[in-house]
Amino acid sequence: MEIIVAKPRGFCAGVERAIKCVEQALERYGAPVYVLNHIVHNAHVVNELREKGAVFVKTLDEVPAGSHLLFSAHGVGPDRWEHAERLQLEVIDATCPLVEKVHHEARRFAKRNYTIVLVGEHGHDETIGTMGQAPENIKLVTTKEDVERLEVADPENLAYITQTTLSVDDCTVIIDALKKKFPKIAAPPKDDICYATTNRQAAVNALCAEVDLVLVVGDKESANSARLADIARTKGKPAHLILDASMIDPAWLDGVGKLLLTSGASVPDKHVQGVIAYLNSVRPCTVEERELVQEDVYFRLPAAIS
Repeated sequence: MEIIVAKPRGFCAGVERAIKCVEQALERYGAPVYVLNHIVHNAHVVNELREKGAVFVKTLDEVPAGSHLLFSAHGVGPDRWEHAERLQLEVIDATCPLVEKVHHEARRFAKRNYTIVLVGEHGHDETIGTMGQAPENIKLVTTKEDVERLEVADPENLAYITQTTLSVDDCTVIIDALKKKFPKIAAPPKDDICYATTNRQAAVNALCAEVDLVLVVGDKESANSARLADIARTKGKPAHLILDASMIDPAWLDGVGKLLLTSGASVPDKHVQGVIAYLNSVRPCTVEERELVQEDVYFRLPAAIS
C-alpha cells in the first residue's frame, strides 16, 4: 500500500504557543496550574498536560482564589476576564493571536454600532468567546439557510466576521450568500480563516483525488480536523477521523492501494507516525511525504511567562 503523508499537517503556531504556555507556567509556578476548558481540542495533549500538573476546569468557580489560570487558544469573552479579576486569579492568556484578531474586529465593528454576522459553529469554544466580545451586536449563522432567514434592523450598518477553523469552501458559500442578500455588508480587512486551516484543507483538496482512502488524525472535538475529513467526503472519497491508530478498523483498508494521511492543527506528529507504523504492520507500505507549502509562522509567548 502507498501512503501519501500531507504536509503541512499537525501543530499550528497557535496550538504550539498554547501548549508551551501551560508547560512554561508549570515550570515557573509549579503545579497546579488551572486551564479553563481544554487548552486545545486534542485528548492526548490534554491528558499529557494533566499528568504534568495542569488542572482543566469548566467554570472559573472551580479555581481557588489567587491561583494561576490559563485561557485556552480558543479565547474567551470579557465576562471571563472580569470573573477572573474578581477571584484575583493570575491570568496567562494563551488565546491564539489569529483568534484575538477576530475579537478585535468584533469590538471595532461594535464601536461603530454595526450589526455583526459571525459565521461559525454553534457551541464551539472559539465562537462563544468571539460572541462574548459584543453580545448585543453579534448574530451567529452556520449555514446558507441561516443567511436566508437572517433579518437585521439596518442593512446599511452590517459586517461579517468568521471563526478561524471553518471549511474555506463552505465559508465562501455563506459569505457569498451574505453579500448577495446584503450588498453593503462590510468585510474584515483580511480573511479570518487561519493560515493553518487553509493550508491543511488545500493539501487535502489537492491530494485526495489520487487516493482510495483518507485518514485524518484528530480529535472529534477539533473543528479543523473534522473539516479535513468532510472535504475528502465531498470529493467522493471515504474518509475517517481518528484520534490515533487504535481507532482504525482493518476493514477500511480492504482494496485500498493508496491512502492519504493528514492531521489537524492540534495533533502531535507522533500520533501520525503511530498510524504509519500500524499500517505497516498490517501490510507492507511505501511512504511519501508531499509538502504543498512551507509554514514558518511563530507566535511569541505572553509576557507573563516569556
